Formats: sequence, structure tokens, C-alpha cells
Amino acid sequence: MNYDLVIFDWDGTLMDSTGRIVACMHLAGADVALPRLEDDQVRGIIGLGLPEAIRTLWPGIVDDHLERLRERYAVHFVAAEQVPSALYPGARLVLDALAGAGCRLAVATGKSRKGLQRVWHSSGLGECFQGSRCADETHSKPHPAMVEELLEEMAVPAGRALVVGDTSFDLEMARAAGVDRVAVSYGAHPVETLLNYQPLAVIDALPQLLPLIGVPASHQSEETV
Repeated sequence: MNYDLVIFDWDGTLMDSTGRIVACMHLAGADVALPRLEDDQVRGIIGLGLPEAIRTLWPGIVDDHLERLRERYAVHFVAAEQVPSALYPGARLVLDALAGAGCRLAVATGKSRKGLQRVWHSSGLGECFQGSRCADETHSKPHPAMVEELLEEMAVPAGRALVVGDTSFDLEMARAAGVDRVAVSYGAHPVETLLNYQPLAVIDALPQLLPLIGVPASHQSEETV
């Protein structure tokens, strides 16, 4: 096993929520009468904390509009999540296999703490993780604070940790913290962008992570998804 700690992004990495995020941001922008954006523009900010994302999408937005948009986005997203977003194929298999191999698991996400707790409950995955950091608790990605704080909390050196994510913000955060990184190809940001941050690999499905980081075959489930 090459690592003692694997830190996962959430949206676009473990959960297939990218399309829902884009749709809810469009709805929130319309509620506040802001100009409609292209889908690719919204996908480009996934991974940031919500205030940072809004300021990136609508530069110069006034504070009142920003707070109103945050409120409306939350309303739309919570309503949409009455039917929970699906996990990507193999997500639970991978988490169980890593835990079985003695690896500790954490999440670093642009979600709020309340949002992460909500999806942990709906997905049943909360029990898999020994640590987490959310964007309303520390610096937003791509600042390295989320990773650095998890390393300190879990007493794991940077050389024994790995970040797995779907955006440039995930990979830039990991690189700034001196941590290895693996990109997934199926999330919010295009592969050509992710390659700029020197990931160890770009994987097309989560189960491809296991042999890449040396999880023994005996820890890989025979279950198919």
C-alpha cells in the first residue's frame, strides 16, 4: 500500500452531482436577476467554496446580491437533493477496499459542513471517513489549508497522503501541500486542464485507483457495479 491517507473531493469525484450544481446555480442566478451563464462557466467553478464561486462567476457582485444568491442556491440544491444524486460506480467498493487495506480516508470539499453532513447521511458514506474539511471551515480550494489541516489532524506526513479529485482546484491544492494527486476524467474539469497539475494518473473510473496505489488484490471486492 503506497499511502496511509487518501483525501477525496466529493462533488464530481465520489458523487455525480455536477449537473445538479450547474442547474441550481442557473436557477439561483435567475432568482437574483443576474445574467445567465454558459454551463461550462459554471462547471469551471465547481470545487470552490460558494462565495468564491459566485464572485468568480459574477465579478463585482454586491454583497446583498451575493448573500441572496447563496440563499437561493441552497434552497434549490436542498430541494433537488430530495432525490439524492447518485454515487459514481464503484465508490463504495473503493472506499471499503482502501479501508480494508488499512488506509485512512478523508474528504476535502467545497461544500459547507451542513451540506456535507446532508449528503453523507443520504449516501450512507459518512461512516467511511475519519476526517473532513469543508469550505466554510477554512480556506477555499485551491489554498492548501484543507489538506494541511487534515495531515496535521491525522498525523500523516505529506509523502504518505494522496488527493483524488476532478478539478484543477483539487490538484492545485494538493500540489501546494506537497501531496501526490490522482485526477478523475469524468467530473467537472476537462482532462487537458487537469494534466497541467502533474497528477500521477488520470483515471476513468474509481476502481482504477486501487491497483494504481498498490491495494492488494485480496482487498478488492469481486462485486461489479
